[in-house]
Amino acid sequence: MTAADRHAPELRAAAQRLAALARAGSLPRRRLLAGASAGAAALAFAVGLPLAGVAGAAELDARRVAADPFTLGVASGDPRPDGVLLWTRLAPDPYVPDSGLPPERVPVGWEVAADAGFARIVARGEATAHPEFHHSVHVDVRGLDPDRVYWFRFRTGTWISPPGRTRTAPAPGASVSRLRFAAVSCQAYHDGYFTAFRHLAEEDLDVVFHLGDYLYEYAVSSAGGARDYTDRTLPAVFNRETVTLDDYRLRYALFKSDPDLMAAHAAHPFVVTWDDHETENNYAGDIPENSVSPEEFLLRRAAAYRAYWENQPLGPLQAPSGPDMRLYRRLQYGRLAQFDVLDTRQYRSDQAYGDGWQVPGPKSEDPSRTLTGETQERWLLDGWRSSTAVWNVVPQQVTFARRRTAPTAGYKLSMDSWDGYPASRQRLMDGAEAAGLANLMVLSGDVHTGHAYDLKKDWDDPDSRTLGTEIVATSVTSGRDGRDRPADWETFMAANPHMKFYSGRRGYVNVELGLTRARADFRTVDVVTAPDSPVRTAASFVTEAGGPGLTPA
Repeated sequence: MTAADRHAPELRAAAQRLAALARAGSLPRRRLLAGASAGAAALAFAVGLPLAGVAGAAELDARRVAADPFTLGVASGDPRPDGVLLWTRLAPDPYVPDSGLPPERVPVGWEVAADAGFARIVARGEATAHPEFHHSVHVDVRGLDPDRVYWFRFRTGTWISPPGRTRTAPAPGASVSRLRFAAVSCQAYHDGYFTAFRHLAEEDLDVVFHLGDYLYEYAVSSAGGARDYTDRTLPAVFNRETVTLDDYRLRYALFKSDPDLMAAHAAHPFVVTWDDHETENNYAGDIPENSVSPEEFLLRRAAAYRAYWENQPLGPLQAPSGPDMRLYRRLQYGRLAQFDVLDTRQYRSDQAYGDGWQVPGPKSEDPSRTLTGETQERWLLDGWRSSTAVWNVVPQQVTFARRRTAPTAGYKLSMDSWDGYPASRQRLMDGAEAAGLANLMVLSGDVHTGHAYDLKKDWDDPDSRTLGTEIVATSVTSGRDGRDRPADWETFMAANPHMKFYSGRRGYVNVELGLTRARADFRTVDVVTAPDSPVRTAASFVTEAGGPGLTPA
C-alpha cells in the first residue's frame, strides 16, 4: 500500500468528486474539501460541534479509563487580558491510532487557580473530549484578571493531569514597562534531544512564540534517529512519512510525549504558528513539493491542519475547515507591544525558478507575487496604521531581510524566503514606514541558524535608513549539533553588512521589550545528539526605541 492509498476510501471519493467540480469551474480549487459538507469529508474534516448523531453517541464512564490519559501533558496559549486557552489530549496509549480510548465522548473537568497548590480556585468547568477530535480538549477560559500568573489542571475519572502555569496579558491600554518572551522554531525529533526546551522551561518569561516546524513529516527510525535510543524501540508507525490524518496524529503523539517539550508547555503560554513541515516541505499554498494531484495534496493538507489544531492550544477561531485554517491573528500587551502573528505558507505564490537558491530575476521580482496573500497583507497594514504600541512585533516563519550568498554580482537568494517575494516584502516595508512605525521587530525561524539583522530601506546601501530589526531564532534540533561559525560564515557576513550575527548552534532566543530599548539574548546548547547539554548566551544585542538598529549589548 502506498502512502496515498492510506487515506480513507470515502474521503478520497469525496475529494475526487469535488476535484471534478473544480476542474469544471464549479468550485474553486482551494475549497475542494471545505465544500464537502454533504459528503463523508464533513465528518472527518469539519471542525465545530460534532454532528447531532455523533454528539448523541455514548459517553464513556471516565472511571473506566484504566491508565493515565495525560501522557501528552498540558498547554496554554494566546494570552488575553481576561483569559487564556487551555489544552490537553487524552491518550492512555499515545502510540496507537485510537490513543487507547474507545470512540466515545469523555467528560473532562478543568480548574484554574491563583496558587500552585490549587487552594484558591478562581475558575472551573467541564469540557468534552470528542473522539472526532482525537479526544483533544480546548478550553477558552474567560473572566481572569489581567497580567496575572495562574495555574491550571485537568481531571477525568480518577486521573489528574500535571499542573500547568500560565499568565494573562496586561489590560488594554495598560502602561507596561517590561515584557519578556522567547522565540523558538524547527524541532526535528529525529535530529536530536529537545534539551533547549528544558532550559526554556526554566526561563523567566511571559510568553513563548513558536515560529513553525513544530512537527516534521519525515520518518523517525526505531532508535529515534540521531537520538540513538538504547533504552527503547519506537513503533514502526513512525518510520514513514506522514500523509494521512492518523499519520499526523501519531507523529504529534511522539513529539508531544517528549518530557522537555512537555515541561516548556507546562511552564509558559505558547503562541504558535506553522511553517511547512507541519504539512510537507516547502509547499506553497495549494501547490505541493511533489507532483501529486490537487485532491491528493489537499487531502493531505486537510489532515495536517486538522491534526495541528487538535494538538495545539488554539481556539475555535483557528479551527480548520477542510484544507483551510486561519492562523494569522493579533495579540496586544497593553501599550507596550502589538504582536501580528503571520502565516506565510498557506496563501503564498509558488516559489520562483523551481525553489532553492537561485539568481533573482523577473519571475521572482514579479510585483503580483505574494507571500501572505492579499487579505492577510491588508489586515497587517491596517493593523499597523491603527497601532499605538511602542513595539510592533511580527512573529512569522521565513527570513525577512535580504540574504545574499556572495558580495559580488551573480549572487543567489532563497526563493522560499522573503527574498523570493521582494515585491511582497517591499509593500510591507513601505506600509511600516507610512504607518510611522518607530520600532518594528520581525521574528523568524526556518533556517536552523540564529541571526540578527537591521532592516534597511535600501539593501544595497548600508548607510541607508534602518526601518526595523529582525531576530531569527535558530532551531531546537533541526540540523543536529551545528557549530558557532558555519562554513559559509565569512561569506555571508561579507555579503550582507546588515547581518549583525550568525550562529549555527541550536537553541532559542529571549527578547526583553522595554519602554526605551529591546534586548535579544541568543541562547544556545553545544549538542543535541546527546542529552543534558548546558545552555549559554552566545550573543546579546540591543536596539533603542525610536532609533532602530542592533548593537552588541
